[in-house]
Amino acid sequence: MVRSEENAYWISLAHIPKWGSAKINNLIIKIYHENKITIDEFFHLSEDEWKNIYGLSDNDITDLLKAKPGLPNNAFLAEDLLNQGFSLIPIISPDYSSILKSNLKSTYSPPLLYVKGDKQMFQEKSVAIVGSRNAAEISLKFTDCIAQMVTNEFKVVVSGFAKGVDKQALDSALKYNGRSIIVLPQGIMTFGSGFKTYYKQIVEGNVLVLSTFYPKAPWRPELAMARNPIIYGLANEIYVAESSEKGGTWSGVIDGLRKNRTIYVRKPLPTEQNANNILIQKGAIPVEFTDNKIGIVHIEMAMELHEGSKAVVIPGEEPVEEKIREILKDSRLPAEEILEKLNNDWSIKKLFKVLHSLNFIEITKKKGKSYFNIRADSDTEQLELTL
Repeated sequence: MVRSEENAYWISLAHIPKWGSAKINNLIIKIYHENKITIDEFFHLSEDEWKNIYGLSDNDITDLLKAKPGLPNNAFLAEDLLNQGFSLIPIISPDYSSILKSNLKSTYSPPLLYVKGDKQMFQEKSVAIVGSRNAAEISLKFTDCIAQMVTNEFKVVVSGFAKGVDKQALDSALKYNGRSIIVLPQGIMTFGSGFKTYYKQIVEGNVLVLSTFYPKAPWRPELAMARNPIIYGLANEIYVAESSEKGGTWSGVIDGLRKNRTIYVRKPLPTEQNANNILIQKGAIPVEFTDNKIGIVHIEMAMELHEGSKAVVIPGEEPVEEKIREILKDSRLPAEEILEKLNNDWSIKKLFKVLHSLNFIEITKKKGKSYFNIRADSDTEQLELTL
């Protein structure tokens, strides 16, 4: 459990200029797992110990030395945050979002979260609903329907509090008596008007506000862009109401598809001018939306829409990826045996498409035949910080 007196050190480490999440998290692993000391003990080590034990460069040591004078101010800041009802959640805390850690790994998981609200939401199933700020009316209606579906399934809606789709997702989740996580593009102490607006919902445990930025940081465009991966990272599933060919929604979906995330995109009307169809062609799962009703395109149809499509799932069914992972857990099998164990009506060609799209699958050949098994290093990117 993280002690409150450590908060100043966490703030200081999390916001060292030009230190990315990967660098900070790798250092945290060395501090807590390899050397088994606390962050305040680390800050009181000598420069020689930083260099010899932790392998820090001269520039790294200079950065840490520059951060140390800020510790007293950060101690006052941490106390102020706690007095105002905020919580600080380091990546080693059991309160930290497990799905965020799983999706972003050590490379991109923010080392420190600032939150206000019910932290239990981090441990529940969640769905991100994203889209353009200037979304068309049909996209807002789609967002409303998805939010209703999600709340009916007792899942948490994740959004970014921008106008358009984000705000509609939040408002609809609350309208249907659901729960929502707001991911801020600014420091959490600068969201004063928002806390007044959603005070009742926060107190009742229906809204959780989160920021990964320095608590007093004002809104800036670059923070809005940096916030988007957190929205996607907090979600088990992602629904896209509307996207252009640039901006946060587009870049977030492209990055998610690259990482084999499950992403659903509303299939646009022929008269619409947006990039939804392009995202579908790149591997997103199309969602029919007519007469204010949602209809997920069946897995078989989705697989035929484009070459090299990602393995897909239907909401409520076990992901195909997980079935394959379980089948290959202790075996190296040819496609025919995998198909038999999957017990579905896929063709061998279709199964090969799926197997070749999964980044945890290793393919070996013996006597001209392909065998599939799980890569030995498939889980090495998982960040195991559970203290």
